Amino acid sequence: MEILFNILAVALLGAAAYFYSAGDPDWLFASVVLGICSFFLGVRFRIKKRMNEAQASEIAADTEDD
Repeated sequence: MEILFNILAVALLGAAAYFYSAGDPDWLFASVVLGICSFFLGVRFRIKKRMNEAQASEIAADTEDD
């Protein structure tokens, strides 16, 4: 899922570069904002996956101690 958001972010920032060169500030702003949001959503999914793995390993370590 995180890879999908990163690809989307790159595509939207590429579109922003096009809109910048075309002189269209409305679409430029929209594509930059959506690209940044996609990037941070990808980061969020990456962090969430790491947190779930850490929690699972912590639970597994707690059950081994019992």
